[in-house]
Amino acid sequence: MKNIITVIAIVVIFGCKGTQSSAPPTDQVEMEKPGSTHTSQNSLDWDGIYRGILPCADCEGIQTTIYLRKDLSFTTKTKYLGKSDTVYESSGKFGWNEKGNTILLIPSEKGQGSQYLVGENILTQLDMQSKKITGKNAASNILTKSNYAILEKYWKLVELNGRPVAVDSTFVKEPHIIFKESDNRMNGNGGCNNISGSVRIEGLNRIAISKTISTKMACPRMDLEQEFLDALQKADNFNINGDMLVLNKARMAPLARFKTVYMK
Repeated sequence: MKNIITVIAIVVIFGCKGTQSSAPPTDQVEMEKPGSTHTSQNSLDWDGIYRGILPCADCEGIQTTIYLRKDLSFTTKTKYLGKSDTVYESSGKFGWNEKGNTILLIPSEKGQGSQYLVGENILTQLDMQSKKITGKNAASNILTKSNYAILEKYWKLVELNGRPVAVDSTFVKEPHIIFKESDNRMNGNGGCNNISGSVRIEGLNRIAISKTISTKMACPRMDLEQEFLDALQKADNFNINGDMLVLNKARMAPLARFKTVYMK
C-alpha cells in the first residue's frame, strides 16, 4: 500500500527571497510515494547536503545550503551575498510528489515553502508552475552535493599541469588548499608562502578563485608556487571523485589535482 504524505499546498515565488514564498495555508494536496517504479525517491541516495548560489533580484546571489534527511526533515541555510553576512536558518518537513521526482520543502514557519527537482547528487529549483527555469541563468538554480563536499577539507596538491608534485627538502611546507565555508575564502600554502583568496562556488561545479595573495618569503621552489597560484586563478570548474579533487579550465587538460588528507 502506498504511503500517503499530506502536505500543505504551496506557491513558489522567486525574487530576492530566493526559494521562499508566501502561500495560503488552506488547500491540501496528497503526495504519494511511488511503488515499484524507479524514481529519484526510491533509486537515488538523495539524502545529504546540497549547496549553491541561487539568483537574487537585488544582491549578488543567495548562497543556499540544504540538508535533506531520511526522516523527511530538512534544514536550509541562506546568506544574501554582497548584502549581509547574516546566515538565515529554517527547518521543517518535506514531501514527494506522486512521480517521486520532486520534493516540497515545508518550513515550520507558517506560509513559506519551496520545491526542487531531485537528480543524481543535484537539486534544481523549480518555478511557480513546477517547471525547470530555462535561459542563460538556468544553471544558477542548481544545488549540488559536490559544492558542499569541496569545503573544509585539507586538499594536498599531487599534480600540477600534468606533472606529479613530490614534496622533498626543497619545499618549506606541503602545497595545499582549504576552502572555508563561513567566509567563502581559500587558504593554504604554495610550498613556501601562505596563500589566500576569495572563492565563489556555483551550480554545475563552477568555481572562481580571485584576489589571491601570498606572503613574500623567498624559497627554492618559487617557480612552482607561482605556477600553482596561476592555476588556481585560471580554474573555472572542478570535479570530485572520492578523495580526489581536480581543478579544470573549461574542457582542457586538468590544471591541478589534489588528494584529501584527513587531519588527526
